[in-house]
This record gives sequence, structure tokens and C-alpha cells, in this order.
Amino acid sequence: MKAFTYERAKDPVAAARAVAGRPGAKFIAGGTNLLDLMKIEVEVPTHLVDVQDLPFDKIEQTPEGGLRIGALVTNTDLATDERVRRDYAVLSRSIVAGASGQLRNKASTAGNLLQRTRCPYFYDTNMACNKRKPGSGCAAIGGFSRQLGVIGVSKSCIATFPGDMAVALRLLDAVVETIDAKGKTRAIPIAEFHMLWGDHPEREFALAPGELITAVTLPQPLGGKHYYEKVRDRASYAFALVSVAAVIQPDRTGRVAFGGVAPKPWRVEAAEALLPQGAVAVTAKAFAGATPTKDNAFKLPLATRALASVIAQAKA
Repeated sequence: MKAFTYERAKDPVAAARAVAGRPGAKFIAGGTNLLDLMKIEVEVPTHLVDVQDLPFDKIEQTPEGGLRIGALVTNTDLATDERVRRDYAVLSRSIVAGASGQLRNKASTAGNLLQRTRCPYFYDTNMACNKRKPGSGCAAIGGFSRQLGVIGVSKSCIATFPGDMAVALRLLDAVVETIDAKGKTRAIPIAEFHMLWGDHPEREFALAPGELITAVTLPQPLGGKHYYEKVRDRASYAFALVSVAAVIQPDRTGRVAFGGVAPKPWRVEAAEALLPQGAVAVTAKAFAGATPTKDNAFKLPLATRALASVIAQAKA
């Protein structure tokens, strides 16, 4: 691990200013992803700004009838909150499906949104990776790509966003709240927060340098039945090959988002209108234009089967 300096932030604007004004500086909260990347020198921050003392660890009701989740609320506290379990069960289930209990006890809401891809070529500093070193190429293209993206990818990168929680947040139309070094606040719809790779896969999030996540807000509950179906290589502590977050209403309408298939949680609202017609119709629309490799083409029928399982559960 490369040497770095460290400070504990006392207020949000000071934290944002400390990162924005110092090249190579990073925020750290739970550190469940950042520290791992620092150990293998994929991340080499020159300075860490610890935000754990900031007052962002509460879950509060909003005047509109939703919830405001502080950026530092742990995954465990969020998944077990009575209001979340009752009104946003898909969010609770997605969190429990991710990582291990020990990691959920430490991982933060904001950090979960900001976790980086688990592409093996990104993690191997001996391999070409446009995300890690822009312009160096993508060893995953033409390489082993079983876990990687089938849609929304580009000629520069085929990595996927690895998280579970963000898939549920995309389904729920969450909004990410931030503050910058000048104290200016911003509300970013979750649909715009994670970026498609395009020609610049190093640009992963719609954040300016030093912009700090303060909270995630949820709108009013959707009602209906909530599901999170995660298909993976082993029963726990594994990232999704394909995941399906869904809310199904009594009339069989609803919402669907997919994980493990794209650079961001994948939701196509036009496909949701086809839910009453079944999983094949929905996934045909949601994955129109997909460009799988020979290693990961199985993800397309797997997504259909995972959604079919959810629909069958809703009918039971």
C-alpha cells in the first residue's frame, strides 16, 4: 500500500473542500471497497478524508411521505429498519443478498453506491484496463468475460456495476443528495447517477471532484409485492451473474430492474409495460441491442428465467 496522509472531517463542506482542493484525495467511510483496492494499488490516494464523524447516520421520514437515508447509514441498519422492511422490502432484500453480515455492518449507503467494478482485469494491474488507466485498452474484450456486461457496454469497457442495493434504488426512483466544496447542494436522480462507459470508462459516477454524497431519498412507497432474485455462482458472498429487482402489483403491472448485466442498474421503463405478457416479452424489450460475448451470452436467457421466477412467485 502506498503512503498517504489522513484527516477526519468535521463538517461536510470542509470535507468536500479537502478532497476537491487536493489532487489524489479520496473520501473514506466504511472502506470496504476502497481499502481492498488500496492494498493491491488499484487505488492509490495521496490523502484520505474520513467522513465517519459527519451527521449522516439517520433514516428519517420526508414531508412527502418517503424516507431520507443518511449517507453513513450502514447496510445492516438500513436493511433491518422497520420502515424499510415494511414499505421498501425490495431494498431490504437486495442488501441482505449482498456481501456478508460483517461487511454489511461496516459498509455505508454512499459507499455502496460508489463501489467499483469487480472485473478481474480491473483488479489485475498487469492487465490493460481503460477504467484503471485510460487509453491502455480493455483486456476483457477478447478475454474471459463470463461475469461481465451484455448491454450498455462499449468498445472501451465491458465491465459491470457489481452492487445489489443500487438495483433496488433504481427500481424505487431514489434520488442522491450531495454537497460540494462551496456548500452548494444537488439532487441527482439515481437513473443519472451511474454512467454508461462510452469512450470514458474512468467516468463512473455523475459527481464533480470533491462532491460528497449526504443522503439518498426515497419517494412514497409503491405498494405491491417486492422481490429481489439474485443468481450467482454460490449461495452467499458472491456478486450477481444476473439479479432482478421487481415490484408487482395485484393487476400484474409493476416495475423491473436488472443487475449484473450492465455498467449501471439496468431498467427500461418501456419494457415494464409488457409485464402482463410475461418475462419473455419484458426481457426482449429490456435487452434489445444487447452485445454479449460468447462467454456471457447465457445471461440473456438467465435474466428471462429469473424474471419468470419472480412473476411466478407473484402469482402464487
